[in-house]
Amino acid sequence: MKKIPKWKHRLHEVIYEADTPAGKWFDLLLLFFILLSVIFVMLESVGSIDAKYHDLLDVAEWTITILFTVEYILRIISVQKPWRYVTSFFGIVDLLAMLPKYISLVITGTQGLVAIRALRLLRVFRILKLTRYVGEGHVLMIALRKSRPKIFVFLSAVFILCIIFGSIMYLIEGSKSGFTSIPRSVYWCVVTMTTVGYGDIAPTTPLGQSIAAFIMILGYGIIAVPTGIVTAQLSKNKEKNHNTQACPHCMYDKHGDKAIYCQKCGGRLNPDE
Repeated sequence: MKKIPKWKHRLHEVIYEADTPAGKWFDLLLLFFILLSVIFVMLESVGSIDAKYHDLLDVAEWTITILFTVEYILRIISVQKPWRYVTSFFGIVDLLAMLPKYISLVITGTQGLVAIRALRLLRVFRILKLTRYVGEGHVLMIALRKSRPKIFVFLSAVFILCIIFGSIMYLIEGSKSGFTSIPRSVYWCVVTMTTVGYGDIAPTTPLGQSIAAFIMILGYGIIAVPTGIVTAQLSKNKEKNHNTQACPHCMYDKHGDKAIYCQKCGGRLNPDE
């Protein structure tokens, strides 16, 4: 395996890991600028604020965009296989964080106003850059993946119940109470069972109200089931502690605390040691 230059390894340590003081400071600064950027985009959507501080917000946006561009370039430089980073989830998110601002320079004229607005909206997705800092995110994703069959069966049962109760309410209440069709009655049942309760449709007969009360109580029990399924799966999948070390060769970052070699590609995690 090709030896990594010392300067590139140091750069990789700072950008991709948080075990060193420099790496922690880099992550904290990046988190600060991500949140600041999202706040600026939100403020820009408020007409009165944008009219008063448009130039200031534009300068701040360009400053943050340039910082994100530098970060993106450094991330590409510090890895052995840049294309793997560029095509990864985080690579695409990092690209989307800065690209809309540059594209808005090319799209000019009245006909491009809608496209520019869409590009501005895309900048809100910079918040996705925060996902790489959610350390236990992968544990939750594993639990959700393994819970899918149970959750699917549960949701199917709920869907069937909504159709049955919706049809019953259509027969009992009828169009006078707003239950003009079975689909609309099923919609009411979903809203009631999830305890949302918009109030746009409501039963008026004693029997209909009794069934509605039963559906509401049933809804409280149903809401707790998916949480229980995922929680049970989480308790079954207790994993070993992982450090923040990312492999400079393949970008894999789920290593054990005392790992020396990457468990995915076999490359040495600290080539200069």
